Amino acid sequence: MQAPAILDIEASGFGRGSYPIEVGLVTGDGELFCGLVRPEPDWLHWDEAAEALHGISRELLLEKGRPPRWMAEQINQRLRGQTVYCDGWGQDYPWLARLYDAAGLLPSFRLDDLRRLLSEAESQRWRAVTDAVRWRLQLSRHRASSDARVLQLALAEVKGGVTA
Repeated sequence: MQAPAILDIEASGFGRGSYPIEVGLVTGDGELFCGLVRPEPDWLHWDEAAEALHGISRELLLEKGRPPRWMAEQINQRLRGQTVYCDGWGQDYPWLARLYDAAGLLPSFRLDDLRRLLSEAESQRWRAVTDAVRWRLQLSRHRASSDARVLQLALAEVKGGVTA
């Protein structure tokens, strides 16, 4: 059985006015994609605590970020027709909607909550398994594509042998 595609979003902060600053994904066959999103002129919310967590400055986004339309096209191309999972649906869905709204596009895929894939027993082991995978990979950065990969590997491990 092939692992599901996983998407992760880093954002300018939480709550009203926050927006996506980095989108990362890993496809079912393990292909990684990640990109910084250049903020739209009216995307002004910025939380320094969030910046401290992911290490992405607003200046870096303005210099190296890609326009929302480019990012949405890249994501659509890679995920077309799939159900894609995330671990923070309540936050990721609005951030993804904000990206696609700015791009003037619709997602070509369906975003769903990764917890739907877990049994109750698996849910209870989830945090420990994701922490163990992150530790094994020696990931210190909190970035979108590496987070997506950790989630995919942890899902395979908690499910007991699905290869990613």
